[in-house]
Amino acid sequence: MNSTTVRNLLVRGMLAGLVAGALAWVVAYLLAEPLVDDAIAFEEAHAAHEHGGEELVSRALQSTVGLGTGVLVYGVAFGGIAALAYCFALGRIGRFGPRATALLLAGAGLFAVYVVPFLKYPANPPAVGDETTLNQRTALFFLMVALSVLLAVGAVILGKRLAPSLGNWNATLAAGGFFVLAVGLAYAFLPSFTNEVPEGFSASLLWQYRVATLAIQTTMWTAFGLVFGLLAERLLVPRAAAAVGASGAEPQATPVAH
Repeated sequence: MNSTTVRNLLVRGMLAGLVAGALAWVVAYLLAEPLVDDAIAFEEAHAAHEHGGEELVSRALQSTVGLGTGVLVYGVAFGGIAALAYCFALGRIGRFGPRATALLLAGAGLFAVYVVPFLKYPANPPAVGDETTLNQRTALFFLMVALSVLLAVGAVILGKRLAPSLGNWNATLAAGGFFVLAVGLAYAFLPSFTNEVPEGFSASLLWQYRVATLAIQTTMWTAFGLVFGLLAERLLVPRAAAAVGASGAEPQATPVAH
């Protein structure tokens, strides 16, 4: 894959990330923001003291323009990084076409980047969590993200190396078992923060907020996989078909990355 193709895929990835971010913004506004308002209301009602001064940015602006700007910028950056990962993965994870590879990458990314860390360190709404452990919890969450991604890549490499001797099915089971065991050890040894929910805070509100954050991420990754897969296929398949057709060989729909 030459530099021009990589650049074109990067641009398309950022565009797909923008679209995915816009859809995630809608989901966040409809599902998460009302729950954030409820959590803030609880926090203010149970505050031990009054906070002086006025808000620099109103809550209405935070939940609309602020939220949208943050999610869209994140979506563009996320799309660019995912596109670069796609350039590496295409043709190396099996004989899948551009669109199938994009969907597989999006599914694997959602699982490794968000779901696995989320199960250990789920998202909390305002009023939940000790302020003194905020930095520690943030650092541990990103550590869990890095571990999950590295272990997922290691599991894929292990599965490919075991496939010639064990067969694809047994190699996949062995690699999956390695990933589950390694993640389980990480869960066991990394500290947890399960006792930081304030007394009287609604368990239903906490659960709904966490489900909403999961829905936002699922929307982001799924939309990216669908949109970017379509854009990548339009870019790669015609070029591959034209190149092979010019050589007089049988056209193939799946390009192979080197």
